[in-house]
Amino acid sequence: MRLILTAGMPGAGKEEFLTAASDSGIPFLRMGDIVREFHFKRDEKDQDLTVGQFANIERERHGFDIWAKRAVEKMYGDIFMVDGCRSRDEVRAYLGITPDVTVIGIFASPTTRYDRLVKRGRDDAPKNMQEFEERDKREMNWGLAETIALADMMVINESSLDDFRKEVQRLMKVIRR
Repeated sequence: MRLILTAGMPGAGKEEFLTAASDSGIPFLRMGDIVREFHFKRDEKDQDLTVGQFANIERERHGFDIWAKRAVEKMYGDIFMVDGCRSRDEVRAYLGITPDVTVIGIFASPTTRYDRLVKRGRDDAPKNMQEFEERDKREMNWGLAETIALADMMVINESSLDDFRKEVQRLMKVIRR
C-alpha cells in the first residue's frame, strides 16, 4: 500500500488539499473525523472534554500514535490518503504498514490561518488570538511542527484558492508517477 499523509496547522488548507486531490480518485480519511467519532462515543468520565482535549487525553492514555492506529483499520486499496497527520509517532505507525509513505506539509502563515478559522465558523473556531495561539501550541506539543518541517514535500497556501488547487493537482500528478 502507498500512503500519502498531509500535515498542516489548523487553517493551513488540509481540507482544500483533499478537495483538490480528490479529483485523482485516491480514497482518503480525515484524522479529525476519527477523533470526532471516538469523541462522540466517549466514556462518561470524558463527557466534559472538548474534541481537542479528548484527542490529547487519548494520546496520553494510549500513546502518541493512537489516532494513526485507529485510522489504519479504515484504510484500503493500493494507495490511500490520510489528512491531518499530527506527529512523527503517527508517521512511524504508518511506516509500520508500508515503507511507501509520502508526507506533504501544508503551510500558511498564522495571520492567514487565523482569518480562515474565524471565517469558516466551526465550533472549534478560535474566539480570539490567545485561543488561536493556545491551540497552535497544543498541536505543536503533539509534534506537528516537526512533522511539517520533515515533510517530503511542501505546499505553500498563501495565494488564491484557485492557485492552491492547481498546485495540489500538479503535485498529485508528480506523486502518482
